[in-house]
Amino acid sequence: MRRGRTSEQGSGISLRNGVPSVSDTTVLVLDAEPPTPPPRLGSLAGQARILHADESTLAEQLPLADALLVWDFTSDAVRRAWPGEGPRPRWVHTASAGVDHLMCPELAASDTVVTNARGVFDQPIAEYVAALVLAMAKDLPRTLELQRERSWRHRETQRIAGTRACVIGSGPIGRAIARTLKGLGILTALVGRTARPGVHGTDELDRLMARADWVVCAAPLTDDTRRMFDARRFGFMQPSARFINVGRGPLVVEDDLVEAVSKRWIAGAALDVFEDEPLPADSPLWTTPGLIVSPHMSGDTVGWRDALGAQFVELFQAWAAGRPLTNVVDKERGYVPGH
Repeated sequence: MRRGRTSEQGSGISLRNGVPSVSDTTVLVLDAEPPTPPPRLGSLAGQARILHADESTLAEQLPLADALLVWDFTSDAVRRAWPGEGPRPRWVHTASAGVDHLMCPELAASDTVVTNARGVFDQPIAEYVAALVLAMAKDLPRTLELQRERSWRHRETQRIAGTRACVIGSGPIGRAIARTLKGLGILTALVGRTARPGVHGTDELDRLMARADWVVCAAPLTDDTRRMFDARRFGFMQPSARFINVGRGPLVVEDDLVEAVSKRWIAGAALDVFEDEPLPADSPLWTTPGLIVSPHMSGDTVGWRDALGAQFVELFQAWAAGRPLTNVVDKERGYVPGH
């Protein structure tokens, strides 16, 4: 690793005898396990040296890197390896919206810049949420069950236009969800950390949840938001309301949600993220009537990995040229601040 690197936020160029040399820059990629393909970084040939690591080799290779691409965004290997010995990368980019999997006190206190994949998942997740709303309102899960049983059973379903939604998380994903739901005729309130035009503060969350037909969680995982949806919060919801989580699993007390749905305190729920992933086979979430489980796929549309790779290349070129980076995470807050 070249010890002449600058410490400015936008600069990732190594120095050789005081002369900038982009090709001396080393990018370390924390790979995901097969069959997940590695990122396509061929366009960086001649611009950077690319190394690859897995969870078992990350700690020993971390001191070699000028930049780290966290391609395995479900791993906590960075959080475990970062406090070790030796120099550390000046820039870390994670191919995910959340950064809780890699943050540790040592990284938060360092001058390393952290960026995320903000912008790649916004509309796909919004479309997925809209699909869940429509599926639950129109009772599609039951329709498929009855089809498998060859049972002709007429039912009435819910009209969604004119219903109310409360979307928690005012970042790009939350805003995309709000726009999409509004396009379906749903009256939508957006809740963020602090109140601003078009966004309610968290002090209004309980009141808004009590009026909502759809409560959608798209918040980042921080010390303030962990386990924010518990029995008390589910108790504010109407018996006809439904809960959707596409944020982070630990935002929800899962046992409390199982009880709320099982006892019909709320009409149903849909989860795409979980405390433990993959979801254990013996989890009661699998078999709770009225609860839809999906395997953390709400943002994963055809070509999403190529989009993530292209985003990293674009950010690398800005970083190497000394230009300011976009998607810079506030390491204390745990997300990219809004504007």
